[in-house]
Amino acid sequence: MPATRIDRSSTETTTIYSEGGDLVFERTFDAPREQVWKAFTDPELIPRWWGPHGTTTTVAEMDVRPGGKWRYVSSAPDRDDVAFYGEYLEITPPAGFKWTFMFDVEDLGPQGGPETFTFEDVDGRTKVTSIGHMGSVEAIEGALAAGMVAGAIETWDRLEAMLAEG
Repeated sequence: MPATRIDRSSTETTTIYSEGGDLVFERTFDAPREQVWKAFTDPELIPRWWGPHGTTTTVAEMDVRPGGKWRYVSSAPDRDDVAFYGEYLEITPPAGFKWTFMFDVEDLGPQGGPETFTFEDVDGRTKVTSIGHMGSVEAIEGALAAGMVAGAIETWDRLEAMLAEG
């Protein structure tokens, strides 16, 4: 089955999924690659943009090196806190990184898998591509149903706004 593009109401972010179980986000930010890299790897910047509108993110742990652990806690007034966590697998500044992206789902346990981010310089702008291996089309459908994609798009909208501030 060829890759399918899914419109999620953002003109800047394209979501693609394929039968192979990969969930792909692509967006070109109007900022240099080094600035985008810093936004993804500086624990003081993460809370300014990570998570959908209305959430607060706390960086509990962030050791940006191969084998280093990371853990973000997302809080919102209408739900319990959600922890996202994993381990950095590869770091290639400012070209990208690979980590495990995990989260717990009630009654299902840990979900997620490896995710690769690439940062490509495009005439002074930065194209970010995230490829998350979800394992199956069913897992992707579950993520879509849970609002993960909409939350990710809002997160990248917040990143765009922070990058514009300089």
